[in-house]
Amino acid sequence: MNIPTPDYGPGPEPAPDAGPEITYAECRQCGTLIAGLDGRYSCGVCGWVNHHSEGHRPLPRAEDDADHTTGARAGNRLS
Repeated sequence: MNIPTPDYGPGPEPAPDAGPEITYAECRQCGTLIAGLDGRYSCGVCGWVNHHSEGHRPLPRAEDDADHTTGARAGNRLS
């Protein structure tokens, strides 16, 4: 008896990057459980922070931010 194998076609597309992920770790200084974004942490108990380069993915560039403006605008106190 020959049973036909169903053709399911290609699998689903991978989910698009949903943005930053909340991650958890132990503070390296005091041991408190802390949460951060993409592996970048700051302990509110003792003040320890890890270096930004230890994150799980590169930081976004300002130029990639849709709200980023180039040049000075009227009313910009930093220009």
